[in-house]
Amino acid sequence: MFNNRSRIKELLTSDKTNYQTTVMGWVRTFRNNQFIALNDGSTNNNLQVVVALGSLDETTIKRITTGACIKAVGEIIPSLGKGQKVELIANSVEILGDSDAEKFPLQPKKHSLEFLREIAHLRFRTNTFGAIFRVRHALAFAVHEFFNKKNFVYLHTPIITASDAEGAGEMFKVTTLPLDGTAPKNEDGSINFKDDFFGRSTNLTVSGQLEGELAAMAFSDIYTFGPTFRAENSNTARHLAEFWMIEPEMAFSDLEDNMNIAEEFIKYIIKYAMDNNREDLEFLSQRLEEEEKSKPQNERSEMGLIEKLEFVVNNDFERITYTEAIDILRESNHNKKKKFQYLINEWGIDLQSEHERYLVEKHFKKPVILTNYPKDIKAFYMRQNDDGKTVAAMDILAPGIGEIVGGSQREERLDKLTQRMNEMHIPTEELDWYLDTRRFGACPHAGFGLGFERMVLFVTGMGNIRDVIPFPRYPKSASF
Repeated sequence: MFNNRSRIKELLTSDKTNYQTTVMGWVRTFRNNQFIALNDGSTNNNLQVVVALGSLDETTIKRITTGACIKAVGEIIPSLGKGQKVELIANSVEILGDSDAEKFPLQPKKHSLEFLREIAHLRFRTNTFGAIFRVRHALAFAVHEFFNKKNFVYLHTPIITASDAEGAGEMFKVTTLPLDGTAPKNEDGSINFKDDFFGRSTNLTVSGQLEGELAAMAFSDIYTFGPTFRAENSNTARHLAEFWMIEPEMAFSDLEDNMNIAEEFIKYIIKYAMDNNREDLEFLSQRLEEEEKSKPQNERSEMGLIEKLEFVVNNDFERITYTEAIDILRESNHNKKKKFQYLINEWGIDLQSEHERYLVEKHFKKPVILTNYPKDIKAFYMRQNDDGKTVAAMDILAPGIGEIVGGSQREERLDKLTQRMNEMHIPTEELDWYLDTRRFGACPHAGFGLGFERMVLFVTGMGNIRDVIPFPRYPKSASF
């Protein structure tokens, strides 16, 4: 039986010694034919397995290589060496899986993140990615814990859908029709989807929001947490073609309620990771500190990773309107000295990440919630304000990343919603099911979307979003 093994993290954090146990894991290093540094993924710290000279035959010794998987049985004793409280004196060592030392790409040395992306199937075995994905797990667990405590219903919205919640049009098509040009066509030359699997044009979802609103009109509070897809040709450190989104929808909520729960939510999941993954975050903080030494002084973070996370958890987010933000940006020295790539000259423009990061990192030096955006740069479902120019939208901007949350109070007034859809050329007949929520028992409601990978990026201090998802999908890349 294999499941009588002890996890290395439990052994290293316990004060118990002088007992027999079994460990299994992967060899990090093997020194002097005696000392095996063994890791099983439960922690970045290795357990030292001590093999008595002469206790193993020459063939077995040669098979204990970096990357090999072994089982060791022996006694846990207090360690005499530095760096660990305990070590295992092995009575027996069994090779569970060999690793060719000359071919295994993860030798005990520093590897670049670019190189590790090329071998994403193996990068989990490094300390950096071990820490990242344990933190990712903690954040995901905290998401469910937060909403469960507040009696939200977890809703699975469809991955294949016929609607485009954002009106963006940048979607991945889903079809069983032939791709060789022989698919049936309409008289105007467009594809006739009548014979397709679903009998209509379908795509991978860009958001579960619209379906989430349907459930909120019955359960009051729901949330989704699932994969979403954007066919944007964006080769940036902040964009993925496949990513995970958390989208709560709340009946009987306005814009202020929306901001309050979003801020509380962000603080909760960060604190959960800090409480439960301190060791991993300290490792990532040290890694970030080393990385920043190579940057010019003016590009270095003013706070360390742990300090930044504590600051976010312990301080209120700054709340300002879009109009106030435009005034701050327009009057800033950065804008006057033309240091922005996109200069701020007029009200109504869509803010770029450089503007968002200026507000967060230079001006306020804390997370910022921007509200009341111009309606012309926002989606059709956002509630129109009485000024006729803005909508009850809110974005949360985070240091180092920019936008991390986007949300709004939803337009519950049927006439206002259909008028806005007509203005934006969104066919009301295709979303008739959605409009039913306004016809039958409409109520004020609100919601937001949080890009999970951007949150993981923020909490881990990594610089590229491709390093916080197991198998990144981006233009010209769908490996593994």
